[in-house]
Amino acid sequence: MKPRTLRRRATAALAALAACAALTATQGQAQAAPAADALTPATRFYVDPHSKAAQQALADLGTGDLANAVNMARLASWPQAEWFTEGTPDEVRAKVRTLVRKARAVNRTPVLVAYNVPGRDCTQYSSGGAASSAAYRQWIDAFAAGIGDGKAVVVVEPDGLALLPSDCGPDVDPAGELTAARVADLAYAVKTIKSKVRTSVYLDAGNVLWRPVGDMARRLLDAGVQDSDGFALNVSNTHPTDHNARYGSWIAKCMWFATEGPEHARGHTDWCATQYYSPAAPNDGTPGNAVDSTDPATWRWTDAWFDQSAGTPPNDALHHFVIDTSRNGLGAWTPEPGKYSGDPEVWCNAPGRGLGARPTADTGVPLVDAYLWIKIPGESDGSCTRNTGGTIDPEYGIVDPPAGTWWPDQAHTLARNASPRLTFNH
Repeated sequence: MKPRTLRRRATAALAALAACAALTATQGQAQAAPAADALTPATRFYVDPHSKAAQQALADLGTGDLANAVNMARLASWPQAEWFTEGTPDEVRAKVRTLVRKARAVNRTPVLVAYNVPGRDCTQYSSGGAASSAAYRQWIDAFAAGIGDGKAVVVVEPDGLALLPSDCGPDVDPAGELTAARVADLAYAVKTIKSKVRTSVYLDAGNVLWRPVGDMARRLLDAGVQDSDGFALNVSNTHPTDHNARYGSWIAKCMWFATEGPEHARGHTDWCATQYYSPAAPNDGTPGNAVDSTDPATWRWTDAWFDQSAGTPPNDALHHFVIDTSRNGLGAWTPEPGKYSGDPEVWCNAPGRGLGARPTADTGVPLVDAYLWIKIPGESDGSCTRNTGGTIDPEYGIVDPPAGTWWPDQAHTLARNASPRLTFNH
């Protein structure tokens, strides 16, 4: 047989593989028995057979890029969240209902992200959102109505609490009115979506290297986390899973300490130790006293504080959480020293990253309800500039695609660098 014929047959075989790979998980979904609750260790998440990764697999095959085609087919076989970021109430109701019904037809649970709060992202790369609180609440009502009596896991407003209007700059919300409205809107979203009895709701809480433990605990309580199933960490970020798990456990214990703990501690999330805590000199940068918040070995002081002050409350008394592992397989990106004089935006299209732990509700970690791919692997964070004053991203030598845009090169890199190695979801 001629080499050209062999290549042609190999290409055809791979094309069939890529076209069917995303359907493999879906076909398996139809064989599974439905679970009573939206999120238990036995929960299996919905896989979209027409995802961007599945489409990319076929595109790569069309150009003869067989290695990337197979990787994209593997990526497409794993469940990823569906983001809802705009639209009229009627539009979002219809889109949510369609997704929930597709998942129900194959006995799987979809993961949805509600991302439309007014003033979203401080007018940065992912800015936007509803025009007013009233418009947002109508949109949330419709979002919840779309879920109906179906099963769903919903992550509420990534960055919505960690980046309040009061955090956007001294001139953005001097009277605090916008911040108060944001917190009230988030509380409304949590309670409204959670009213759907087969829905698990997680309010976003940033990531391990953002807000101090006590600050985030207070924000979560103010925004109604008690009406939810817990909170979400590391959305669209690259910090290691175990770092976020430790941070999440401290937040959970801090909320318990300030609400159910010692009488004298009621209301005092501000007393909780943080990921930046040292009894000698909290995060002052002085050699010998500084806390390295990227090194868990230096978190012994925080652990010791919680052991002494909060004790060991039962896990069923603590808020649980989920962790986004879509891009953290190799951990956070650190630019070479001295390369950037300003903020290098380490969170923004971090180069050379890889997919992390596969999505699962069986984590083996008591307070971690699931590892999820909340950020769509391969979607851009925005046109990052590393604060160089230009429009080019120095890490890539191009203008990065706008936030939410599919970026094949990034998807290829994430799949190639996956840790653990990327395989098909069976």
